[in-house]
Amino acid sequence: MTSLLPFPELLDLIAERSAALRQAVTAGDTAARVPGCPDWSLRDLVAHLGAVQRWWAHVVTAGPTDGRPPGFTAGDPAGDLLTWSAESTAALIDALRVAGPDRDCWTWWGASEAPMTSGAVARHQVQEAAVHAWDAQETVGKPEPIPAAVAVDTIDEMLVVTLGSLGAWPHRPARIALSAVEGPTWLVDLTPTGARSGPAAGGEPLATLRGSASDLVLALYTRIPLDRVEVDGDRDAVEEFLAWTDTE
Repeated sequence: MTSLLPFPELLDLIAERSAALRQAVTAGDTAARVPGCPDWSLRDLVAHLGAVQRWWAHVVTAGPTDGRPPGFTAGDPAGDLLTWSAESTAALIDALRVAGPDRDCWTWWGASEAPMTSGAVARHQVQEAAVHAWDAQETVGKPEPIPAAVAVDTIDEMLVVTLGSLGAWPHRPARIALSAVEGPTWLVDLTPTGARSGPAAGGEPLATLRGSASDLVLALYTRIPLDRVEVDGDRDAVEEFLAWTDTE
């Protein structure tokens, strides 16, 4: 599985989406609660993304290991929150640029079909920054759609990485389709052996979700209600699917 976007563009997008988060924060109260992550304040959201970026900079720099690389402590943000956030983003991008796209490293998605490389980390970190930038924008009352190219690549990646790491599907077997108005359609088969993206043709989907790529991503992350996208077919199966994929 490779990104639909080239590696240098992934690095640019990590920077861009992280900056979008910081821009939103400047318009709000850092004590405000984040609707998409209700246990967090806006400050917590910034601290979370910065810690995640520093962690993956450490992982990529460590290179191939037999397990999670030791010796990392993110700590609490020191000094100015947004300066610390910008330094976190820069540390991640610098580590990825030095490593290049093909360096092996530890990742949590070893059970999936996704590669365990610095390029795969970059791809996932675009997704992380994009969704949390939207969280910050929603918190201050100014949510903007996730850029289409980012959203399309996020869906493609999420169906392999996240679903591929969840293990057995706990409900009746189902085929779900996600159809973006930008053009792409993805099929995923959900079975007792797990989720498989892009299955062989044969058989109509039990249900189809239709909407913009941004809205599909936000629905998959349960950031927006299901009513914001069009559902054709078995709505119960879709609700089971979204509950299974629910993640911060």
